[in-house]
Amino acid sequence: MNRRKLTRLILAATAGLTMASASAAPLNLLGLDDMSCTAWSQSKDDEDVRAAYVVWVRGFLTGHNYALPNQQVSSFSSSTLALKLDQYCRRNPTGQVSDAAMRLSDEMSGRNKPIKK
Repeated sequence: MNRRKLTRLILAATAGLTMASASAAPLNLLGLDDMSCTAWSQSKDDEDVRAAYVVWVRGFLTGHNYALPNQQVSSFSSSTLALKLDQYCRRNPTGQVSDAAMRLSDEMSGRNKPIKK
């Protein structure tokens, strides 16, 4: 490979890395003080705390609907939402409720389904 091609390759790779790191800004989630699955699981006997998590996830999903009007999350009950959070946290005990909310937005909006013609 000649020096000119190598220089172009290095510049292209550097530009790609720069663009990738610039677009990978951390997501600023505004949630409860402890958004861990551990905290969610420990709230099973405290209806008020559990309700706060459910309301937060409902708000997150409403934000999804606002941002993506063509991929709406359908309405479902708070008990269904709590069940989904329980399932996620059993599978991911070191996970976050916010991650569960993101997975729910994907699952319930159809984003995880194959594109149909």
